[in-house]
Amino acid sequence: MNAELTTLNKERLVHVMSGWAMLPVTILLLLGSGGGLVLDLVRATQREEDFSVWLLVASLVVLALGIVSCLGFFTLQPNSARLLILFGAYHGTVRDSGFHWANPFYSRFSAVSLRARNLNGDKLKVNDKRGNPIEIAAVVVWRVQDTAQACFDVADYDHYVRVQSESAVRHLANSYAYDYGEENEVTLRSGLEEVSAALRAELLERLGRAGVVVEEARLTHLAYAPEIAQAMLRRQQAEAVIAARQKIVHGAVSMVEMALRELAEKQVVQLDDDRKAAMVSNLMVVLCSESEVHPVVNAGTLYA
Repeated sequence: MNAELTTLNKERLVHVMSGWAMLPVTILLLLGSGGGLVLDLVRATQREEDFSVWLLVASLVVLALGIVSCLGFFTLQPNSARLLILFGAYHGTVRDSGFHWANPFYSRFSAVSLRARNLNGDKLKVNDKRGNPIEIAAVVVWRVQDTAQACFDVADYDHYVRVQSESAVRHLANSYAYDYGEENEVTLRSGLEEVSAALRAELLERLGRAGVVVEEARLTHLAYAPEIAQAMLRRQQAEAVIAARQKIVHGAVSMVEMALRELAEKQVVQLDDDRKAAMVSNLMVVLCSESEVHPVVNAGTLYA
């Protein structure tokens, strides 16, 4: 049923007559009708004859044709389209820019813009995959691809795009964790490209019924909600400290290992296991300490 509704209306391109070709014809109709009326009036006044009914009727008919023909002119700017409807039936869409003339009895929608548009979404407060409240917003670049679907399958395609975009962003936030996911898990913060691709794919599916194509979709705002922002900031700071400590310890161990190896290879001093343990302890304290270390220098013998 949904597929049938989605494909109910499809755009059909039509080509109409050039307005410049019909403009002289319309002018001739108007001038001819005016000339016929004047001629009939002159005959009746100067020659004292009765009005020629046939000439009068013909002039009025030509005048009516000229006036109706004027209603068939319209213009289109680049990247715009106009739908033609005759007595409620859709006959096609004109996409060629310029000055045109079509059947005056066509009911013509106002021009539909085919240009790319930006939808800068509002900040939404939603829960991520782990239930944490976050603030999220996205920008969507879209344009009308099928004018028939955009005008006939939804009530207001502009409003439809806005509502469906908001719904897609909410669903996206519920599908991913903000951060600190499991190993190799894509998160909103770390997997920007994957998340943007997923958002665009969902928008294409949602907006396809309205004849709209999504050129690009990206997150523009992503943050924890104010009520948990401070707690999450402390968590981030703690994890940053742990990561820094791990780096420092790894470097200190490498330096201590290098020092012991160099001393042994160059036979600077012979150390037993107890002295090596003491040396390792002192070097680790010096290398890993956050404040400046002031060692006590032993001026006596090495083995007191």
